[in-house]
Amino acid sequence: QVELVESGGGLVQAGGSLRLACAASGRTEGRLTMAWFRQAPGKEREFVAAVSWSGYSYYGDSLKGRVTVSRDKAKTTLSLQMSSLNSEDTAVYYCAADRTIITSSIRISSQYDYWGQGTQVTVSS
Repeated sequence: QVELVESGGGLVQAGGSLRLACAASGRTEGRLTMAWFRQAPGKEREFVAAVSWSGYSYYGDSLKGRVTVSRDKAKTTLSLQMSSLNSEDTAVYYCAADRTIITSSIRISSQYDYWGQGTQVTVSS
């Protein structure tokens, strides 16, 4: 079992920046891929970014160029640095993890076994 806890959400003005963090605990050893998804009201959950167990980074289209994902050396904390935020970035941001996910499925939310409770990001215009 892997437990995920997100932090860093909040209210930010349009054009501002925000850094989210996800701390993993429990069975974090082995090939654990970690990812960020987001879900706005009335919309489907959307892939934001991920770092595979081998260290490769992947980005979704919606925040590409405005976001940097990183993972610490212990591979237990996943960070998401976001900039130039706008009102369309308002959503609940979720951290996800999985031990068996393959590269071609890394952007698919249903392929992840473990999820955090989410952190709200609200961008005011």
